[in-house]
Amino acid sequence: MAQSTSAAFDAVISTCKELFLKKTKDYGTAWRILRLSSITDQVFIKAQRIRTLEQKKVSKVGEDIESEYIGIVNYCVIAMLQEELGDDTATELSVEEVDVLFDRKIQETKELMFAKNHDYGEAWRDMRISSLTDLILMKLLRVKQIEDNDGQTLASEGIKANYQDMLNYSVFALIKISEGEKI
Repeated sequence: MAQSTSAAFDAVISTCKELFLKKTKDYGTAWRILRLSSITDQVFIKAQRIRTLEQKKVSKVGEDIESEYIGIVNYCVIAMLQEELGDDTATELSVEEVDVLFDRKIQETKELMFAKNHDYGEAWRDMRISSLTDLILMKLLRVKQIEDNDGQTLASEGIKANYQDMLNYSVFALIKISEGEKI
């Protein structure tokens, strides 16, 4: 039986955060050097690889689809942090600072997920994982366009909202995988 969405979300995020903090201990916050457009491209690479693996069904590198979705979650957190912190914040942040910042971005994103789940009736549970991948790729194309327009939009959500959606789509995919859905 499927866990509640809240419990399943928390379980997925726990796995993502554990890896994020381990990498922070290994590498520090080297990601602080990245421009937002570079982070967008990193997420694109991961999403494109997922789509390729979904289509070809064979991985020659060894990392599976699940690890790529975890990477998308963590890069989305990085993007939201970079957007918030800007260039005025120190490049090197402590693991403790990163821990608090990570939790804040996740909480904001989880609240958005619950608001949308209320309005959409958890429609994601009836979607294919491949559709979630395609939605992430579509959101990435939107973010690239917003970045190319210097962050200006006329009638659209901004960059942060798109990253929150991509993070949530990745969590949904990871929940579905954990519940045994075939990729």
